[in-house]
Amino acid sequence: MAGHSQFKNIMHRKGKQDALRSKLFSKLAREITVAARLGLPDPAMNPRLRAAVLAARAENMPKENIERAIKKASGGDAENYEEIRYEGYGPGGVAVIVEAMTDNRNRTASDVRSYFTKSGGNLAETGAVSFMFDRVGYITFNASVASGDDMLEAAIEAGADDVVSGEEMHEIYCEQGALHEVAKALEEKFGEPTATKLVWKPQNTVAVDDETGEKLMRLINLLEEHDDVQNVYANFEISDSLVAKLSA
Repeated sequence: MAGHSQFKNIMHRKGKQDALRSKLFSKLAREITVAARLGLPDPAMNPRLRAAVLAARAENMPKENIERAIKKASGGDAENYEEIRYEGYGPGGVAVIVEAMTDNRNRTASDVRSYFTKSGGNLAETGAVSFMFDRVGYITFNASVASGDDMLEAAIEAGADDVVSGEEMHEIYCEQGALHEVAKALEEKFGEPTATKLVWKPQNTVAVDDETGEKLMRLINLLEEHDDVQNVYANFEISDSLVAKLSA
């Protein structure tokens, strides 16, 4: 299983507590507001906004929260968020990409740097590790909507490059420029996806031992829990036993 899929699944299982849900809603609302400000405030005419709204619905974010975040984009009191990408090396030399959205670049950079340092890693220059990843379109559906074979057939026909089907979900990858069209074609066949977005997909993953894996997961936890961090990607794999332990 690809690195980011592994720890996203772990985070998803652990992310049902109210405090984490509240923080997640804040991050989703921030993305909705920024997407609405950068384009039209209509999800049907703004692919990024539509993706943000789909992500919010998938997490059962209340409709009024979504509408309020969209309206906030046109208000004069909305914060000006800057999108920043950080790159660095975690424990074991694993490549890590952090996407943040912040109204205070110095605060966010300082916090992210300290997390890397405390974990035994180090923050690097932009471009230091991103060449080890591909920027691709990413679409997900619940596993219940189709069999693996049916999803693979439909995804390839829609123009996707790869499909990974598991017990809980189907993950579809495509070229970033084809994301909107592939997602539209699959939505017509299977209904609304649970996610439609651009991600950093590792070209290769590195298997790490459980000790290093735990250190990496602590780093990713710290990053994920930061208010300004939207997404974290890394190019490692951990053992099934460690996945089970961390998901408990």
